[in-house]
Amino acid sequence: MATIKPFRGLRPPRELVERVESRPYDVLESDEARVEAGDNEMSLYHIIKPEIDFPEGTSEYDPRVYEKAAENFQKFQDKGWLVQDEKEMYYIYAQTMNGKTQYGLVIGAHTKDYQSGLIKKHELTRRDKEEDRMKHVRVNNANIEPVFFAYPDNAVLNELIMRYAATEPVYDFIAPIDGFGHKFWLVSDDADIALITEEFAKMPALYIADGHHRSAAAALVGAEKAAQNPDNKGTEEYNYFMAVAFQASQLTILDYNRVVKDLNGRTPAEFLAALEKNFVVADKGREEYRPQCAHEFSLYLEGRWYSLTARPGTYDESDPIGVLDVDISSRLILDELLGIKDLRSDKRIDFVGGLRGLGELKRRVDSGEMQMALALYPVTMQQIMNIADSGKIMPPKATWFEPKLRSGLVIHKLS
Repeated sequence: MATIKPFRGLRPPRELVERVESRPYDVLESDEARVEAGDNEMSLYHIIKPEIDFPEGTSEYDPRVYEKAAENFQKFQDKGWLVQDEKEMYYIYAQTMNGKTQYGLVIGAHTKDYQSGLIKKHELTRRDKEEDRMKHVRVNNANIEPVFFAYPDNAVLNELIMRYAATEPVYDFIAPIDGFGHKFWLVSDDADIALITEEFAKMPALYIADGHHRSAAAALVGAEKAAQNPDNKGTEEYNYFMAVAFQASQLTILDYNRVVKDLNGRTPAEFLAALEKNFVVADKGREEYRPQCAHEFSLYLEGRWYSLTARPGTYDESDPIGVLDVDISSRLILDELLGIKDLRSDKRIDFVGGLRGLGELKRRVDSGEMQMALALYPVTMQQIMNIADSGKIMPPKATWFEPKLRSGLVIHKLS
């Protein structure tokens, strides 16, 4: 059963939140962060991407960069740009995209639940990225940015959340760039805190939606600190890490599409003919065409859109991995026809999040940068949970969650 706790969050004053908050560290490059931060010394980018405080070209992995993160983190606290709450509490974080709102509970998740597999993952992590995030947690002695969790729908928690949602939030703003709405409430009532803790204690599992490297890093640092303390009881703050947990049915997963530089020696006509072996191919003309259901793909090639419907027998409905469109397309198109065997390392392929739309696929092909584009029908949260429950790992570049969590609304200190 899931072990969670409230915590004394470190947060910006209401009047400063829009100057402090930022996009997550891993959705933009250093030069983008430098531009977005501009002359705003309160921008969280000075903590989560502190390479912007060094000359352009400075590696984000330079030891001086991590030291600068800690220096800036202390500066934010000294100047009152981040202030710690007086009591332990939970928080409610709502995001609105295209008229749809999802409500998350900001919690302290226990590292032992990650280590035991009660907090379930669906992606592989890379050790170098884990180590980067571990260094960031260690040097700041804090989880600066949250992990994105999903939990099975819960009527009791939903009723509590809706009760708070009917009140005035402590933060309420529209984020720049994407225009998504963000609201934030404090859950400081002792009875409500106890109710949240009790309801999570009944849950058989929590699921990492986004932030696998942050989860791994937080759990590893927590384990390090526990090992260093001979009197560790398991209740110390470092045994917990910050997550925002949403009801699974509320989450939006967008398509995660592919663009490819060449057809592996085939002409377009030969490539279309080769596709007929495993797909029913239909010419959809020059208007953008989006997949309408699972096992249908959209191909953009030479200015035209095609529907590709996987033939019966090309996938296994009983296999939680084999039934995924990302697996079908990887096996039967990218590998078998195009010779792309490793999505993580092959330089002939790139990936485009669904938020950019089909127009971005068309643009990259029409520009001559890429020769073809492939649009996929998005996976569902239930598929992700089924895979996590089975102990299997999803193929790479399979999920794209939107909206992303904003960073800087609340921070969890490890002591």
